[in-house]
Amino acid sequence: MATSAPAQPYEPYGKGAAANAIYDLLFCDNLDGFRSNSDSEPPAWEALLFEPAPDSAQLAALANDTAAESRVRALAFNRLRDLGSKPPKGVLFGVVVEVPLDKGLDALRAYADGRVRYINQTGKMAIVEPDGMPDANGAAKRLVELARPVIARIGLWDKPRLPPPARPNVRLTFIVSDGLYFGEGPFQVLQRDALAGPLIQEASVLLKLVVDTALAGDAPAGA
Repeated sequence: MATSAPAQPYEPYGKGAAANAIYDLLFCDNLDGFRSNSDSEPPAWEALLFEPAPDSAQLAALANDTAAESRVRALAFNRLRDLGSKPPKGVLFGVVVEVPLDKGLDALRAYADGRVRYINQTGKMAIVEPDGMPDANGAAKRLVELARPVIARIGLWDKPRLPPPARPNVRLTFIVSDGLYFGEGPFQVLQRDALAGPLIQEASVLLKLVVDTALAGDAPAGA
């Protein structure tokens, strides 16, 4: 049984850049990055996930709670796997699209619950919460729906996460209950692919909806 592979931090936005920490959290495979730095009491989900010996039944309830945030459910399934539980296959929580550009890496993540995270090639960021930008929320949900046939056709990646892709490749990473899945290839090849093509097209629509927010200034840290 494959457990979650240890996450490898990368610095695609330059050494010490704040955007690197957000990039690392896009994939929901580094639980430590989600630990609050505040002195205030953490939310219940965080307290549960960081318990040294969490109750498996409570974790499973959180992982399967369709009202919970997509990222929180993904983290709960990761924690269950690390504790030796076998998760269900194919429950999709999000899609990360990485596109290397002239000035750096564009990284866009869409959640099943409509949340969006975007890091521009310059390191500027945009964070869209549910109902914060209805058009973008809807596009994010459509992007995740389009990904469901894709994960049914590809296998689980049970090795450490790879470094960001290099040109001319684009990478699609899928955050799933049993781990990370991904596909990668030249943009024009993926654009013509019967499964990946609609994903690329919908990601472009979503990107256009959020890019002005990203370029207006750095968003507050969060994942």
